[in-house]
Amino acid sequence: MAEFPAKVSTVTSSQPHTTGQSFTSRFLSVDLVFIRTIPAILMIFEIALGLLVWALIASTHYYKIPAFGWVMFVSVVLWILTIILFLLYFLGVNRKLAIVPWTITTLAFNISAAILYITAFLANAASITPYFRAGSLDFNNLAAAAFFACLVMIAYCASSFFGFMAWRGEGSNAATSQADGSRPA
Repeated sequence: MAEFPAKVSTVTSSQPHTTGQSFTSRFLSVDLVFIRTIPAILMIFEIALGLLVWALIASTHYYKIPAFGWVMFVSVVLWILTIILFLLYFLGVNRKLAIVPWTITTLAFNISAAILYITAFLANAASITPYFRAGSLDFNNLAAAAFFACLVMIAYCASSFFGFMAWRGEGSNAATSQADGSRPA
């Protein structure tokens, strides 16, 4: 019995602290690595340009033509939803809610956002010339909004493409990886 304490060695260890990579607490996990990924860069691009679209539309007399109301609705709703989705990924909620199929959810969101922005861009671009005089403030703002709506539409299409590639990459080898035991069933 006397030799028991001599044979036992206690060593305390701490988790390695990665500077600048992430901040983790019990309820919050900030993922700074996520910001450097292509989906995050596209989301930041969508948020910034979406803000420009609805700000340019809101600074005009858009309520006179219903098409601009649609553009305003699409740009504001998708701007808010993109911010929420970005925060969910940035704060690591996707890792805490593993029951949600995040790849498919993000893919469905990006595809529907791309389709809605296509309709908003077309409505915006088609409604400018018959009602507004070139050179006026409303014309310039609405033309700029159409340009930025086109860029946001392209960004959502690119996000859809990368989301599809991520989904295809996750599901392409599912049967093979389950058969050889590298992925849990």
